[in-house]
Amino acid sequence: MTWRGPVYRMVDGERIDGAWCHIWRRNQPGGGHYVDDLIVFADGRITCGEPTDLAGLASELAAGRWTATDPQAPPRPDPPSKWQSRSGQPLTPQGFLLEVADRIEALNRRPTAGQRCWDAIRRFEQEPTESNRELLRAAYLAVPAHLRIYVLGDMDRQDRPLRILLTDIGEAVDGDGPVVTAEMHQGVLDYFARADEAVLAEQERRAAQYADDPAEPGRPPLVSHETVYPRGWPDEPGLFMLRNDFPAPIEFAGDSYASVQHGYWALSAANASDRSSIRAAASGREAQELGGRAPRRDDWSDVRLAVMAGLLRAKFTQHPGPAQVLLSTGDARISYTGFADSPFWRDVPDDRGRNWMGRLLELTRAELLARQLF
Repeated sequence: MTWRGPVYRMVDGERIDGAWCHIWRRNQPGGGHYVDDLIVFADGRITCGEPTDLAGLASELAAGRWTATDPQAPPRPDPPSKWQSRSGQPLTPQGFLLEVADRIEALNRRPTAGQRCWDAIRRFEQEPTESNRELLRAAYLAVPAHLRIYVLGDMDRQDRPLRILLTDIGEAVDGDGPVVTAEMHQGVLDYFARADEAVLAEQERRAAQYADDPAEPGRPPLVSHETVYPRGWPDEPGLFMLRNDFPAPIEFAGDSYASVQHGYWALSAANASDRSSIRAAASGREAQELGGRAPRRDDWSDVRLAVMAGLLRAKFTQHPGPAQVLLSTGDARISYTGFADSPFWRDVPDDRGRNWMGRLLELTRAELLARQLF
């Protein structure tokens, strides 16, 4: 069973997260089944053409109207040996019901059956008593049967160490496996101890690798909106100083430009006459219109990021006011939006938006801070 997401629905202004998978559904008694989407939400609501809950799902599964496996698929043959089998147990209605209940726990960021099983393993490691072994047995059996081979995350041993540990000494594992000895039980404990050591070593390695990660969450994202002021910019433009068409004259690469927008589009032009007319444009918007129609340099796509970075560096180092506005954004991610710029430069809510302007503004902000330190 493959779960997909994210999905969600809104209830009284609150977002309820969910996940979905395919199941087979039958509407009419005696009719055929067809594939449909089963959606599970964090509040326990389940939909598949109609809303229900875990109890309703159990009824539909028991009646055969909904099924998690293809009704037309031939039954899987029993393995010749349960101990030697590399496959999990078949997916049953009860197992699917437990998996859905587990998915609801995961959506609520509560421990799943697999995580509770690991908690029981650690409890048994600390105190390997018979009562804790029984608690471990219960936690293991609470994992949906078809998912138990994955609970340890070990592709080679699967869940065999647990099956050995939960088998009494002198009995055969799974009825057809090896007869368990005290040494085998100890070997499982040693296996878990080695796993704990490996996890601890990995945590220490990552702590060193990620030592420069912020300890606290950063500021919420800042959205830089595109705005038009037909009567001129306000006396206190504030965050609008971050926009490329804000009139902040700059010196860059031996020329003067009325704004970053003028500089970018002038430098993109292949012909000197076009560069001159763009540089002399009355506004940043007009400079963009002229630059968009002019033939571009052949290498522009290769150098445009570096050129824009240089123009921003010039703007914010040559104008203390805009520099202070940029620094006031702290460590917030900057989302540069609008309609006039291409998705390469702005933030668009799909895979086209690359937000390079926002990213370069964040880089410039870091450079301004570095200039204060060094």
